[in-house]
Amino acid sequence: MQKSLANIRVLDLSRVLAGPFCTQILGDLGAEVIKVERPARGDDTRGWGPPFVKNRDGEDTSESAYYLSCNRNKKSVAIDIATPEGQNLIRDLVAESDVLIENFKVGGLHKYGLGYEDLKADFPQLIYCSITGFGQTGPLATEPGYDFLAQAMAGLMACTGEPDGTPMKVGVALSDIMTGLNAAIGILAALNYRNEHGVGQHVDLALTDCTIASLTNIAQYYLTTGKPAPRLGNAHSTIVPYQAFEASDGFVILAVGNDSQFERFADFIGHDEWIEDPRFKTNAKRVENRDVLVPMIKDAIAQQPVLYWVDSLYEINVPCGPVNTMDQTFAMDQTQARNMKIEMDHPLSAEPVSLVGSPLKMSETPVSYDIAPPLCGQHTSEILKNWLDFTDEDIADLKQKGIIDEASLGD
Repeated sequence: MQKSLANIRVLDLSRVLAGPFCTQILGDLGAEVIKVERPARGDDTRGWGPPFVKNRDGEDTSESAYYLSCNRNKKSVAIDIATPEGQNLIRDLVAESDVLIENFKVGGLHKYGLGYEDLKADFPQLIYCSITGFGQTGPLATEPGYDFLAQAMAGLMACTGEPDGTPMKVGVALSDIMTGLNAAIGILAALNYRNEHGVGQHVDLALTDCTIASLTNIAQYYLTTGKPAPRLGNAHSTIVPYQAFEASDGFVILAVGNDSQFERFADFIGHDEWIEDPRFKTNAKRVENRDVLVPMIKDAIAQQPVLYWVDSLYEINVPCGPVNTMDQTFAMDQTQARNMKIEMDHPLSAEPVSLVGSPLKMSETPVSYDIAPPLCGQHTSEILKNWLDFTDEDIADLKQKGIIDEASLGD
């Protein structure tokens, strides 16, 4: 099977979520991804649980569900980059790589001689991607960055939550995820440029930048009006009705995107008088008069169960859907048809572990799932032998000195 990025090698010095999410995408697309970890400890997220993978005796292992979520299709090498020998190993691996990705604090790798400027002259074709909280420039560049900070400082929390409630973070680390997506896009663009011009470059990603950019119409609302968009909970700042409503047995979302859909909806629920009502005739008027219209819609929706609304509005082409919990999401025929749940054998588990599938569906070069999220250092010997022609004696010497480590599949 052909793979889109089968000719690309990625050296991944990132950890936690944004960087690993990016490199998992590249790995799914066929790149050979080498995850560099600290000996013994490894990626911090390995311990971010419970839940953890269960071993053959039903006991918790050291591998968390969080770690599993973004580390498949990678090989793990454990190298102590704080030592000169470890730094030399990284440089040797860089020489064999197309891409290096890292999420150390600004200047964090420079002290090891592994910053972009340290490597640029010797490896001019290298694409070096840095992920930080605030980017490589600006007054906050050297400050540590976290998803929660980015959601707060970039405006995402201020527009999330109920109107009279407190600002609310999104239920998943969305700033990290969006940064990982943008990192993958930037790396692919840089690879294309290198193919044309033979030169690598530094790709600089900030969690705050990516979060601001993701706010699209909310950010533009402010830039256009000079005022922040109001926080409206599950409602929309510029479309009505476009929000969650409570049915008799749960919640549904109603997403009326144009006036024709509103007319069909109004007629269906027995309020065809709304169609010509000047307060509701256009979306702009519905936005102005949401405080009048929305309570009447709430009363109507509350009279029937979720399935009634989903089935009925589907028939008249008015967007509506249930507010699913994760068990309901993965039980949907649509989710299963799209292979969004996959199974992979894991060295610590007697049973295959379930993972979220890739959303990328490609006709000629489909994604593949080849390597389960690795143990810390699981592939150290393999990579040093195959990439750098190390002997067993070389590897044993480095291991004895504590420069490298290797996981046992029996751990």
